Amino acid sequence: MTLRVSTQMMYTQSTNYINNKLASLTDLNEQASSQKRINKPSDDAVGSATVLNLRSTLTSYDQYKENVATAQGWLSTSDATLTQVSTLLTRAKELAQEAATGSQSAENRKQISYEMRQIYEQLIALANTEYQGKSIYGGQKTDKNAFSECLWMTSNDASLSTSNSFRIEGNSDTTVLVQFVNSGASTGSSALMSACDVRYSIDGGKTFRDGSVTTNAAGEIVVSMPESGTSITFARDTQVKVNSQTNTNDTNGTWMWIRPSAVYNGDDSDDTGTTVSSSGLGTNLLGATARGSFSTNAIVRIDNKTAVTMGQQIEYSYSLDGGSTWVTGNTVAADSTSNATTLNLAAGGLLTLASNGSNVLQPGAQFLIKPNTAGVNLQISASESLQVNDVGKDIFGGIYQDPSKVLGNGGNRLTLASSNATAVFNSSSSIYTSNGGTPTKNLFETVGNLVAFLETNNQQGVSQSLDSLKLCQTQVTTALASVGGRENRASTTKTILTNLTDSVTSQLSSVEDVDLTRLLTQLSQQETAYQAVLKSSSMIMQMSLMNYI
Repeated sequence: MTLRVSTQMMYTQSTNYINNKLASLTDLNEQASSQKRINKPSDDAVGSATVLNLRSTLTSYDQYKENVATAQGWLSTSDATLTQVSTLLTRAKELAQEAATGSQSAENRKQISYEMRQIYEQLIALANTEYQGKSIYGGQKTDKNAFSECLWMTSNDASLSTSNSFRIEGNSDTTVLVQFVNSGASTGSSALMSACDVRYSIDGGKTFRDGSVTTNAAGEIVVSMPESGTSITFARDTQVKVNSQTNTNDTNGTWMWIRPSAVYNGDDSDDTGTTVSSSGLGTNLLGATARGSFSTNAIVRIDNKTAVTMGQQIEYSYSLDGGSTWVTGNTVAADSTSNATTLNLAAGGLLTLASNGSNVLQPGAQFLIKPNTAGVNLQISASESLQVNDVGKDIFGGIYQDPSKVLGNGGNRLTLASSNATAVFNSSSSIYTSNGGTPTKNLFETVGNLVAFLETNNQQGVSQSLDSLKLCQTQVTTALASVGGRENRASTTKTILTNLTDSVTSQLSSVEDVDLTRLLTQLSQQETAYQAVLKSSSMIMQMSLMNYI
């Protein structure tokens, strides 16, 4: 059977051949331009999926490297800061050793106190160091200074500080030395503070002025020292030991040194527990406590359609990502004998709800669980994070108490109820006793006491402060070692991430990049083929029956 080849068929076939070769040449030109073998999913479907996965991995590595760089910035700043703190403490020890010798006069110690005041101010500034506008020693409270200056009180009478709450108001650039006298009591005998007269000195004990002891509307005892610009308030039943009315150096009575210290404004990680807040109808009449393992905030929601009592079946959901996703379908079996219930959350966390006036749970009631933490952590790999900050009170000490237990706080005023609160650095750490007190690692309390004892020519107090300075410097050195260890870890992680990035980049190149030698060969072949098709097509298309008629 003979098939007639028409002119139209020849034109169509020639056009197809030209287009096919041109398309192949265009694809090769695109690869030559982009240097990529895969430019669209149709080039290699499996390879495209591999490329996307590898690029996603590279993106995560880039983010980890940015986090490592940020961590190195934080830690490097802390390293430099603590090194300066250690240098200042070395100088403070030199000054304390000099002032503790018996050959120094009151004037010599006063001169040394000027430099110690400056060291104290420098330490405050260093403790408030920031990196990119964020405090590095305030725990997670990075938006404000970790420490603020305050006045605090040291006494040779341990019971005065440890058994009574007190607050100090006002401001003074020098140590205020305070004594109590009572005409009706013998020297050293105990008496109610409200029955005593007070005298104070603002020149290191050279001269004394009369103060006043009054009772305010709340029944508290207010000790006022007008020319010092300060006052101190005690509980109404506070007792002191009476000083001699004629001997201002009487060591039998109660003395007070009102001197500088610092309040820690950050948060801590001492308590591994949690706090629970609630919202919804009736939740104020419920007691809610959390225990167990909580690594992040958790929200618990009651899902019952109607109000239920603790003894009925309770339906609830919880979220560990701020409410973006919820784990639903959780229930607690009915127990008619109980007016409390425990809800199980992920990773062993438990929320216990109990009656505090009502045992009814309303639909939609929510409970927010917040774990107590102070660390600022950055993710430096898929499986590890690195803490970049430090808790300032653990390094510098100062005056600190759980904010929920502070009775009053503001400016140069802080109330610390030592007798009924769990203060981390309570007032007992600042006690100076005539027979020598226990050294403390509380840096700001130590330096504050040292300033006070230098300004009041107290050689024995200076000696005690010297022992504390040694412990403080060890504390700072330990913190410095911790920072250095984390710096090394960040540096090692950076090297690992660089190596991983190079490896994945190599894998990506092997899948995605074009083989240039092979590409040039293919381009030459396709160019020759295209030219051949064009030439043959032009020859065929010139041939027609019309040429032979």
